[in-house]
Amino acid sequence: MQPTLEHSHSQEAIHDRLARGPSSNYLRDWIYGGIDGTVTTFAIVAGVVGADLSATVLLLMGFANLLADGFAMAASNYFGTKSERDDYERVLGIERRHIALVPDGEREEIRQIFAAKGFSGDDLDRAVAVITSNPTLWIKTMAAEEYGLAATQRSPVTAALCTFTAFIVCGCIPLITYLASDSLRACVIATGVTFFCVGAVESRRSANGWLRSGAETLLIGMGAAALAFAVGYGLRTFLHLSGS
Repeated sequence: MQPTLEHSHSQEAIHDRLARGPSSNYLRDWIYGGIDGTVTTFAIVAGVVGADLSATVLLLMGFANLLADGFAMAASNYFGTKSERDDYERVLGIERRHIALVPDGEREEIRQIFAAKGFSGDDLDRAVAVITSNPTLWIKTMAAEEYGLAATQRSPVTAALCTFTAFIVCGCIPLITYLASDSLRACVIATGVTFFCVGAVESRRSANGWLRSGAETLLIGMGAAALAFAVGYGLRTFLHLSGS
């Protein structure tokens, strides 16, 4: 029985896949927003319950956090992703200028890069000739090989929207569960399931299995929630003792 592969290797399938080019992946932005949204919102629930505050306070703090912190994370991701694109364009500009001013030096860089990859003799000469005959290819090759920058750049807007959406969707679960049930236990279970599911989805981009990835995310997330509850309970105890 032949093993199942991620894609076909027929001539037509290879041609079509390469013609489409590499696609940008935004899974990490979903994971980033989902985990943080769940952690911070459940931390608020745990902290409020630990401090024995009212449901009204929880409602206000919870939804204020969802919108404000979610937007802040999305904005941070937007500018972070945009800075990566700006840096790539900066590097392309540097290489474009260097090729125009010192083409022989840049050609020698290509030669040494591909010699380090195992090219030699006529094969090395042909590789250098082909790459340096196309200015766009030459510039992008230098950006990738000299600076380690990928040609596929992600959209800052899409990255920000993915983070914000995941933050809101996952962050709502602890808040709504507790408000609907008035039970911290139900909230803990729902939050744990959310952590596990986010981790399981993360395994799509990892060598780890979904069970291990889900368990790791569950452990880390619930650890953060337990810390928040401990802080809230500690403050409650401290304030109670101070008022005595």
